[in-house]
Amino acid sequence: MNDMTILLVEDNADDELLALRALRKTDVPNSVVVARDGEEALDYIFARGKYKGRDVRALPKVVFLDLQLPKLNGLEVLRHIRQDDRTRRLPVVLLTSSDETQDMKAGYDIGVNSYINKPVDFDEFVSQVKLLGQYWLGVNRVPALY
Repeated sequence: MNDMTILLVEDNADDELLALRALRKTDVPNSVVVARDGEEALDYIFARGKYKGRDVRALPKVVFLDLQLPKLNGLEVLRHIRQDDRTRRLPVVLLTSSDETQDMKAGYDIGVNSYINKPVDFDEFVSQVKLLGQYWLGVNRVPALY
């Protein structure tokens, strides 16, 4: 997996499609792995389940994580990521429809790097995801996780 992989954790097919479309429009080359529930996201990150055998050191450059997910919600996924020494510094962006202050506070308390509300407007959503991709893949710097 290359250095510019994004893990998109999204159970809504429409939002997934929009995010993928926007990420293709960035000026930064990237690949996107999509997980459709919290359990699948953790399986990918920790190389288990259907991802068993994947090099666990080949972490995504950033995780775009929805809050409302089947099996494990976004905050539970974030908690697992932050509790493991191998992934505690992995950049995670909560990209969610929730505008609840309690969700935002909980995300930051657990250690999210950014909390972004999904805009309802199609063009604004595409623009916002494109900017996120450019920032997290092109501008932001993270120390080696391994």
